[in-house]
Amino acid sequence: MDKDNRDDFTFAKLSDLKLPVTFRMSVAASDLTNAETDKSDNLYLYVDLPRFDFPVIFCEPVSVARLVPGNDYKRIDQDGSSSASTSTAAVQTPVPPVVPQQPSFIVDSSLWQVVDPDVARENPVEDKHRRLVRSHRSSPYDRELKPNAKIRDELSEILNYAPSQPLTSEEKDLIWKFRFYLTRDKRGLTKFLKSVTWRDPSEVKQAVEELLPQWTEIDTDDALELLGPNTVDSRVRAFAVKQLSRADDDELLLYLLQLVQALKFESAASDQRSSRSTTSAISYDDSGLADFLIYRGVHNPILGNRFHWYLMVEVAIEDRVIKKMYGRVVYNFMQKIVESEGGAERRDLMRRQGELIDTLAKRARDLRTSKDPRPKKIEKLRAFLADSKNNLSSMAPLPLPLNARVMVTGIIAEKSSVFKSNMFPMLLYFQCADGSEYPLIFKDGDDMRQDQLVIQLFTLMDRLLRKENLDLKLSPYDVLATGPLQGMAQFIPSKTIAAIVSEYGTLLNYLRAHYPDEGSVGTYGVEPGVIDTFIRSCAGYCVVTYLLGVGDRHLDNLLLAPDGHFFHVDFGYILGRDPKPLAPPVKVCKEMYDAMGGVQSVHYTRFKNFCFTAFTILRKSANLILNLVTLMVDANIPHIKHRDVHEQVLGKFCLDLTEEQAIEHFEKLLNDISPFTVVLDRMHDWAQYWRS
Repeated sequence: MDKDNRDDFTFAKLSDLKLPVTFRMSVAASDLTNAETDKSDNLYLYVDLPRFDFPVIFCEPVSVARLVPGNDYKRIDQDGSSSASTSTAAVQTPVPPVVPQQPSFIVDSSLWQVVDPDVARENPVEDKHRRLVRSHRSSPYDRELKPNAKIRDELSEILNYAPSQPLTSEEKDLIWKFRFYLTRDKRGLTKFLKSVTWRDPSEVKQAVEELLPQWTEIDTDDALELLGPNTVDSRVRAFAVKQLSRADDDELLLYLLQLVQALKFESAASDQRSSRSTTSAISYDDSGLADFLIYRGVHNPILGNRFHWYLMVEVAIEDRVIKKMYGRVVYNFMQKIVESEGGAERRDLMRRQGELIDTLAKRARDLRTSKDPRPKKIEKLRAFLADSKNNLSSMAPLPLPLNARVMVTGIIAEKSSVFKSNMFPMLLYFQCADGSEYPLIFKDGDDMRQDQLVIQLFTLMDRLLRKENLDLKLSPYDVLATGPLQGMAQFIPSKTIAAIVSEYGTLLNYLRAHYPDEGSVGTYGVEPGVIDTFIRSCAGYCVVTYLLGVGDRHLDNLLLAPDGHFFHVDFGYILGRDPKPLAPPVKVCKEMYDAMGGVQSVHYTRFKNFCFTAFTILRKSANLILNLVTLMVDANIPHIKHRDVHEQVLGKFCLDLTEEQAIEHFEKLLNDISPFTVVLDRMHDWAQYWRS
């Protein structure tokens, strides 16, 4: 390469330069370098940096570049792909600023890595800019500051963000600027806490000690968000616990599963206290969540029973740290029960419940591993239950672990059976103290925690709909995991749609056989109330299963009771997962709309209207449902663990659309009755046939 070819991108040895390594390229410097280049046989690289009238805040990322023949630079992306550049400067590809590691492609001698050790640290310019913007000398002025109409609209838009949506630095500064004004808005607290710089002691002190106590009462969904893993300061968590204390026991029972999970984040925050800097303004004390749950559990036996079994599942998990933490909570809970009135008797009932579960689990395990045919398994089960030595056919009144409101006195051996499935779950009929019967299914070897979560959310959604005077006849049956791989579920007498079609031909024939009404008008010979229940329950389950992304829907897990109650079972696939390709997001099988009289009937129109109304109501509670699911991320539930559930849940609610647009979107999904769905159902039927 000769001297005249100066436009090419080449290098000169710095040792040959008789000038400073770097200097501002002024006119004088330019003349000086031109003089030096005229005397030398070397080539020089000129770098002219742009100058701006305003300060530029930036970070230098880790860069990787390749020098390739032809004097071009090729950018090496993180995924290994490349793109050429003929620029006179090397193209830089950002790599996440974590602990620098040598990429696999560094073995190439033509590659090198430029690492900035300070890239993961706080940019001092940006930090200075933030402190100037949030100057604490302006606090007296901020107290009286009120936004104009335009800024009010901006603030309102920010406060309506979903819990998972991050705030930009500009949005955080805006929230901070009007923090005193926002203390009267219950939606503002979670967004304000996200805008606090928690490494700044003065900001933390003002936020937690001054503003938090004067903030107005917040809603339950925001309180649950504050108990999540992102909230470390115990004073903020204690504020959330205080807000939850306003809920009655029935409402608290709806969130109890998630509150037990929130204890993990509580314990983590407390255990880290000793390892934190003593100069930190963040408090790592106990927020009182465990004491609050223990207090409510002691004073309400129904809530306390559920709390006890939720703790038992966590204690049975192999993680030693988690087991130790929950073990302390169990010990404190039992101590408080014993100290309460009638505590010794209540603790004895819990002991007997544990013995009952252990006995049933052992029998279920033996039946599952036995090579006997199903009739022989049923015979052995009934003999075991009838044996007086086992104290199962007759027992002193005992609150049923699945539903402590039900007092049972024994198991009816002759009605009990074993289901025909891989795990061979037991069907047990319990005799109740009031003379009634309570059938349930007991499983061993199957994780019931995911079903438990789905049913809990169904129960919550049913309550939200009923608050708006919309009864969709949902049947959220009781489910309780009594261990990581065992549990029980309430049994509702019903038949699968596959069995009904096989035995009766159509769903209408099935309903007509149980509730006939020959004089009815427009209900096809079925009692009007039964048809109404069928339409409402179909609409309800279409919406709630869609919102939770329930998959693997086929005619063997869609059930119908003789009184018209339609419902789903078996929730092994949720949040968009489905073993079938091209599965529809809303499950409406042909047999369902045929029973309504077809897609042109009045009943189908009512069905769609119920769907739209339910979808609209539940969209208003999207944040509550999202926060409940998010709190379960660390619960070791297969389809939630290590997954970003935010997008999965939020996408279903269509919060980026207006109400009219969201309804139009849902209607398109509802009308998408693909023939491929029928083919999948038939393939499933054939698979079940050959398996049997």
